[in-house]
Parts: sequence; structure tokens; C-alpha cells
Amino acid sequence: MLKQRIITALILLPIVLVGFFKLTGMAFALFTGAVIVLGAWEWARLAGYLSASARIGYAAFIALLLLLLYCQPLLAHLVLVVGVVWWLLATVLVLGYPESRSLLCWTPKSLLVVGLPLLLPAWQGLQLLKLQPQGNALILLVMGLIWAADIGAYFAGRRFGRRKLAPAVSPGKTWEGVAGGLLASLLVTLGAGIGYGWSGLDWLLIIPGIVLVVGASVLGDLTESLFKRNAGLKDSSQLLPGHGGVLDRIDSLTAAIPVFTLLLFLAGWGVK
Repeated sequence: MLKQRIITALILLPIVLVGFFKLTGMAFALFTGAVIVLGAWEWARLAGYLSASARIGYAAFIALLLLLLYCQPLLAHLVLVVGVVWWLLATVLVLGYPESRSLLCWTPKSLLVVGLPLLLPAWQGLQLLKLQPQGNALILLVMGLIWAADIGAYFAGRRFGRRKLAPAVSPGKTWEGVAGGLLASLLVTLGAGIGYGWSGLDWLLIIPGIVLVVGASVLGDLTESLFKRNAGLKDSSQLLPGHGGVLDRIDSLTAAIPVFTLLLFLAGWGVK
């Protein structure tokens, strides 16, 4: 399994680096859109649709919505707000599970609707970040924060983990792991702040923002775990040998990216 994970990672890494940091404009939109469409194909399975035609149909529908959003940039901030509202609901859903199941209608059709605010805002956030003068740096920062949080949470959870975070959803995650992940992300932020020469006022805004973004990434991970548990599945698919599916790799980012982008907009940091 470890060998398989390493081989898959070595194949994917150059593709991810080129796609996210070398492509621009329509090419970037298509590359990131392809990732979201694959996630939509997997989401249809989590929603309860097992037939290939239904899953392909949902993926095609998401692709059409992405095209609409690309052609109508005035919808961008509305999409981000809808996404953040969804993640607020998801917070209640995860923390209160299984009693919170009553908040959603758990039919396959209704779960397909849930896939819209779960998937589309992440794509929209990436497009907005890419348009900024320091777009690649912003994308690298948010991804670096989440990667650092994942690594920090893994090691802190293994070493110090005692208190369960959401045992009904993901028994392996602990509050100690969350704290370790947050600490790792703050260290990444410190490095970025030194490099860019952030002022004291910047830090007053940035530290709470980082806490929110890292918290959102944890929520994204837990939310996918919840829906996989509901569907009786271990992984969203087997598209990535040794890693599960696309959603298993981007679940944290689906929540963190729209929160990160909206916070930049609210702080007046040029996200237009």
C-alpha cells in the first residue's frame, strides 16, 4: 500500500504543480474544473447513484455549471457566500451527528443538491485567487496551510491524541491533532509573513483568519467522512491507487479555499 501511494504521488505531483502554477486563464479553469468534475462523479456515488450513466450525467451537469460561472464572473462572490453558508450548516451537521441528520433530507436527489455548494465554491475561489497579481503565491499559501495542517495533525494526533474530535463521524481524529495541525499552519504563516514583511496590523487580521481557514479544512475532511459513513463507503472511489479518490484528496480544500478567498475579499486584499 505504501509503495502504491508513493508511486501515485510521484506521478500526480508534477501534474498538480504544472496545472496549478503554470496554467492561466481558460487552461487553468479547465484543469481545476476537471478536478471538480471528477469529484462530482464521485459525489454522485456518495449520494447513492451507482450506475455509470447517473454519475456521468451529474458530472456533466457540474461541468455545465462551471462553464456558466466562467462566463458570468459577476456570480463569483455570491457563489463564495453560498459555499460559506453551506459550511456553517455542515459544522452543525458534523458536530451533532447522528442526531443532526434531521437537518437534511437524505435522499439521493437531495444529496446531489448538496454537492453544488460543496464543490462549486472551491473552483470559484481558485479562479478568483488566480486573477490576483500574486495569484500563485496565494494558491500556494492556502495549499501549504492545509498540507501543513494535515501533517501536523497526523503526527500530533499519533503522539498526543486522547480527546476525540467527532467520534461518530471520524473516530481517529482528536482535538490534539487539530491543535498540532493549527500550530504547523501558523509556522507556515510565520514564514510567509517574514518573507512578505507583514505589519503588526496585518497579523491582527491574519492570525484569526488562519484559525478559520484551518478549522474549515478540518470541517471539509469531517464532512466527507460523514457522507462516506452514511453511504457505507471507505473511499470516495479508487481513481488514485493507494489514495482513494479525488474527493479524499481535496476534501479539506473544498471548505478551506472558499473561506480563504472570502476572507481576503472582506479584508480588502484585492480579490475582485
